[in-house]
Order: sequence, then C-alpha cells, then structure tokens
Amino acid sequence: MLPCFYSLGGFFFLLTKTGVDNLLGKNEDHLPVIGLAGIGTDIIEIERIKKAAQLNGDRFFKRVFTASERNYCDSKRDRFACYAARFAAKEAVLKAMGTGLAGSRWTDVEISRKDGAGPVVLLHGATAALAAEKGIIRLLLSISHDRGRSLAFAVAIREEA
Repeated sequence: MLPCFYSLGGFFFLLTKTGVDNLLGKNEDHLPVIGLAGIGTDIIEIERIKKAAQLNGDRFFKRVFTASERNYCDSKRDRFACYAARFAAKEAVLKAMGTGLAGSRWTDVEISRKDGAGPVVLLHGATAALAAEKGIIRLLLSISHDRGRSLAFAVAIREEA
C-alpha cells in the first residue's frame, strides 16, 4: 500500500496503513503508542494570579506553591508570570492524570527546573500515590507565557502492561 497522509488531532502524518494500525493498536505484532495515559492543558490570565495575591497575600502562595516554587518565582523579574505558568502547569498535570484536584493538594504537584533543561514535575503525597496506582511513571511538561497569559501542556506516560 502507498503511504498516505492521515489527520490526527489537527496534525497530519505520512503513514502507511500498517503504520496507522500500529498507532491504533490494531496490529498485534506491534505495541500501541507507548504508554500514553493522558494529556492536559491549561491557560490562565496572569492578572488573575496577581489579583489573588493582592486579595490573599502570602496565604494564597503558601496554599498553592511549594517553598521551592515560591523561591524560584520570587527571584524572577516578572514573578506573577512565573506563578501563573506554574499554576497552569499544575492544572495541566492534574488533567493529564485524569484526576483533577480531587483528593490532592496544590502543593502535591511541584514544578521544578534543572539547569539547562525544561520544567520537571515532582509529585508528592496523595498525588504521587495516585500516579503510582494509575501506573503513571513520567509526566512531560511544556510551559509558555506572553504578556497576558500563561499556558501549560502536560502528557502522562504510564507503564506498559
């Protein structure tokens, strides 16, 4: 069979029929897409974080962000953009896990950085236990912001059965 273009989620891929069957898990000789457990995205206006901080002060920051996240964002020139990006990231991670905030605390999801690398997701407490229960072994994360909004996209990867 000749290769064809297939549309999947608005993206076009050049695949053969066998390639599509492999992606969809229809070909028993090949594994399906590796361990995709879920995806999540979130967007937030930076101004909302700024207003929450003005209304609730440190109480808001301590309830939502770990000490490490607060230290990192407070060292930035535009600290509210940094906080908004981390808030969106936490939401995206919880959506990718398929749980939302139910049974978790905001500080159970920590967004960190390693020098020269992208953002890293660290899970704590009930959220870490839930991820283990669901077989989620890795969370991939992309964060971005412009002058008015912060956006995050997360992918949860599970262990293959």
